[in-house]
Amino acid sequence: MTTFVDRVELHVAAGNGGHGCASVHREKFKPLGGPDGGNGGEGGSVILMVDAQVTTLLEYHHSPKRKATNGKPGAGGHRTGSTGGDLVLPVPDGTVVMDRQGNVLADLVGHGTSFIAAAGGRGGLGNSALASSRRKAPGFALLGEPGEARDIVMELKSVADVALVGYPSAGKSSLISVLSAAKPKIADYPFTTLIPNLGVVTAGETVYTVADVPGLIPGASQGKGLGLEFLRHVERCTVLVHVLDCATLEPGRDPMTDLETIEAELSQYGGLDDRPRIVALNKVDVPDGQDLADITRASLEEAGYRVFEVSAASRSGLRELNFAMAQIVSEARAAKPVEEATRIVLRPKAVDDAGFTVTEEDGAFRVRGIKPERWVRQTDFSNDEAVGYLADRLNRLGVEDQLWKIGAQEGDTVIIGAEENAVVFDWEPTMAAGAEMLGRRGEDHRLETHRPAVDRRRDKQKGRDAAETEYLAFEAMSSGRQAVEIDEED
Repeated sequence: MTTFVDRVELHVAAGNGGHGCASVHREKFKPLGGPDGGNGGEGGSVILMVDAQVTTLLEYHHSPKRKATNGKPGAGGHRTGSTGGDLVLPVPDGTVVMDRQGNVLADLVGHGTSFIAAAGGRGGLGNSALASSRRKAPGFALLGEPGEARDIVMELKSVADVALVGYPSAGKSSLISVLSAAKPKIADYPFTTLIPNLGVVTAGETVYTVADVPGLIPGASQGKGLGLEFLRHVERCTVLVHVLDCATLEPGRDPMTDLETIEAELSQYGGLDDRPRIVALNKVDVPDGQDLADITRASLEEAGYRVFEVSAASRSGLRELNFAMAQIVSEARAAKPVEEATRIVLRPKAVDDAGFTVTEEDGAFRVRGIKPERWVRQTDFSNDEAVGYLADRLNRLGVEDQLWKIGAQEGDTVIIGAEENAVVFDWEPTMAAGAEMLGRRGEDHRLETHRPAVDRRRDKQKGRDAAETEYLAFEAMSSGRQAVEIDEED
């Protein structure tokens, strides 16, 4: 059964914002209580956070879909909907977050480092928040904004100072087991190590970490063996230690050939040429191993390598190797520039930045911008008053003026938003602000259509009202005439 996964594709979806509420306060003897619809709650976000106790992405390999909770809708009585809970996903230290195209979104290094993978949707405003001096009782509310959803790729790159690289069964796991408290699997067959092992090593006052990478073979950079799967774990390392087997019985293999093969694979993988190298000639406790180490040591030193003869079994030469690795790590840490505190950079909006763009595409006019697209998502198109409110907002933002400037005519097609979630409508220029118009709640006369049945009912009601008015006037006139006759008799 798989116990270690260092690359997964994850689908994350944030929670949707709750809808606003359109409500009017109702109370005895208070017929004009006013709007009291509350706002919707914010949707929960999906957050990736580094946890030192997590060492693998196995959990997300089995459950690749994660979703945060939605915000609750608002209610009457100015009650705001509850906020959706954030979904915090723990990830190992050294996790790189990318999109499906390979663009790096975040590099999570250090306990507690977090990244918002999907932002929750905004809650919609209730009609109480939409009321103004001109719009006393709005008959609509704004919808909650959908939460962000996307696919991300997470790769784990081990955060270690030293990487032990070499052929399978070269003794890397044995070295890390005696240098640190790590307990990797050790056996006398190739590819015993199937996952990177990390160990903490102390040399004097220097404490550093060592990574045991699964064995490399020719063609590892092209995917042979396990090399391609785990070469990413040496990218962050400061020092590369070549562990060469001096007691191998395989034909055609010797320390120099192994070194050239591994270096060729590292070069083809790329990005590791600037790392300092150390060579550890392992298994010198074997008689033939010591002889082979004596033969190859001079050639390695001529090539510019620092060479150490070690044995994990007898532990000879480990102290010298330990302090040599610690020295290089200490020098690299001292040469590393000190990271300054994050500076707060304020970037005010440019004077000529309208916040949106209008372009002509295939006979239609497309409007793009954060505000227009958000307003469209929050509009209830089944409510005429809400649509009129959207038209007013776009007009105040300057969308209509821009459409006039680039030659749009009444009836032209206008598209707001991207291709996948655009809203298309025929443009009818707004002649007056809907906020100043009075009418029935939930209606905007600019969007009225001819409805014969409604017109007939209204005509009948007007006829009944006129007849009643005429009757009341006649009654008043009759009462006045009778009063005059009585006065004359007196």
